Amino acid sequence: MTAMENVWLDIGTIDDIPRQGARVVKTPMGCIAVFRTASDDLFALNDRCPHKGGPLSEGIVHGTSVTCPLHNFVISLETGLAQGADKGEVATFPVRCQAGRIQLEASQLARSKDAA
Repeated sequence: MTAMENVWLDIGTIDDIPRQGARVVKTPMGCIAVFRTASDDLFALNDRCPHKGGPLSEGIVHGTSVTCPLHNFVISLETGLAQGADKGEVATFPVRCQAGRIQLEASQLARSKDAA
């Protein structure tokens, strides 16, 4: 393997996450929420809302956004940015689906919990 190749961590099957739902992956750097949209797109974000630290994995997925269950902050699953009048950002992580298996890009998991 060359230094240019990414290492992907297998975290389960796409069927482990319901459509418009999420699952949490615990890492040494904190919890990552992996979301599945109604159209089977996958996104991975830090599981803490930038507003008050609410668990985004417990929020409502709609389109390519998630609404925090604590104070209704809306976060883009694509960018990690708060939407509308809300301010803030959460870290996003590369995620992919290969042959029905969800994988997170491992080197990105070493980023700080506070990285955005």
